[in-house]
Order: sequence, then structure tokens, then C-alpha cells
Amino acid sequence: MADVLFEPQGAIALITLNRPAQRNAVHRPMADALRAAFERFEADPQLRVAVLHGAGGHFCAGADLAAVADPRLRNELDPDGGPRAPMGPTRMQLTKPLVAAIEGYAVAGGLELALLADLRVAADDAQLGVFCRRWGVPLIDGGTVRLPRLVGTGRALDLVLTGRAVGAAEALAIGLVSRVVAPGEALAAALALAREIAAFPQRCMLADRASVYAQWDLALAEALRQEAHRGVPVVAAEGVAGAARFAGGAGRHGQPDSAGD
Repeated sequence: MADVLFEPQGAIALITLNRPAQRNAVHRPMADALRAAFERFEADPQLRVAVLHGAGGHFCAGADLAAVADPRLRNELDPDGGPRAPMGPTRMQLTKPLVAAIEGYAVAGGLELALLADLRVAADDAQLGVFCRRWGVPLIDGGTVRLPRLVGTGRALDLVLTGRAVGAAEALAIGLVSRVVAPGEALAAALALAREIAAFPQRCMLADRASVYAQWDLALAEALRQEAHRGVPVVAAEGVAGAARFAGGAGRHGQPDSAGD
């Protein structure tokens, strides 16, 4: 069985980390396969949202430290931070939404994989954390960049410096995860969330998503200008028709309008 599974489900790409005996720890062949899966998702215009999860009750325990002694299996290390990250896709800048479904452990490099996602759905007994602190392995798959942007510098340093375990309730409270569900239900909830996102008018949603990420690199005035640059053309392309549907009675009282294209 392959270390990474890729299953299109309509507009959804389900990507599965598939080394359950190793709690889905990632070695180099798996990292390459995982990056290839995300490249496939990015390249397919029929796929609107990806869901990443782990087989066997755990999301991912990080890099496979047992593979370090084998040059064929150890994760690639590039001191210049090239595009081939040790965990595979973690230096990619995805142009479409990703939802992570977290059961069990999402720790060390596994946490960094989860941070690649736009949204994280966690089982209420899940455990997250920078467990690689214990072994002298640094965060080189985006953890020191994405974590403080997500939860703030102070909270990020609390996790990075201590390497402590973070339960789902705390992760939800600090914004590290987006939803908490009962054990065993993370994947179903993530797929439902992905289908909801995929049903929206896509140009509008993608323009807003791109603006949220791009604003980190810009001064306020330029960020506002770029927001308008992305969004105004979409008003004519999707917004006029959407407003007409609303005027005709669709989507009232907070009800969804699934007439996305």
C-alpha cells in the first residue's frame, strides 16, 4: 500500500498519510509522494478543496527519526530553504483551500503539516505540540513562521520553547484549531466543511483567501489597494448574479446559497 493516498471525491481531494504503524511519520519517499499529491491537487481545476488526514487514528507524528541513519530514507535537508521541504509540501503556497482532519497526534513535523492548512478540525482527544524540542530537532517546515502568525508570538513561543502537549480544547481557545469534534469524527467533519467551501462561488472565495495571506507582506495602504484589485473584478463576475439571487429570495436568514460555479 502506498505511503500517501490520493482520492478525488467530486470537487474534494482526500489526501491520506498512510503509514499507520509509524503513526504516519514521514520519511523521504513519503515526503516526495506527499508533495506530488499536493502538486496534483493544485494542477487539477476540477478539485476545489483538499482534505489531509492520517490513517490509523493519528494525523502525523512528524519526521521519521528512525530513517535518519539511512541516506535513502532520511528527509532532505537544504540549508538554503529550497522548495523540497523535509516533510514534503510545507514550503508550498497553495492557491486553493486545505482542511486538516486531526485525530491523535499532530506533533513536531506533523504539527507543521497541519499548519499548512487553512482550517484544522481536531478530535477532542487530539494532541498537538512541538515534541521535536525533546530531541534537538528544529522546526524547519514552517513552524516558526506559520505558528506565530496563527496564534500570536507569545503563545507560539510558549509552545516552541517548552515543547509541551496542547489538547484540543486549548488549541481551539488559542486559534490553533478551527473546530473540535468527538473522537473519530474529524475526517467526516473536515469533509463536510470542505464540501461547504467548494459550493461557494469560487472566484470570490479565492480572491478573499489570497488577500488574507498577501496582506502579511504589505503596508496597510497597499494591502487595501490589493484587496480592491483582487475583489472588484469579481463583483461583476460573481457578485451581481449573487445579489440577484439574494433579491429573488435565496440565502435569506443566513441560509446557504449553493449556486457556486
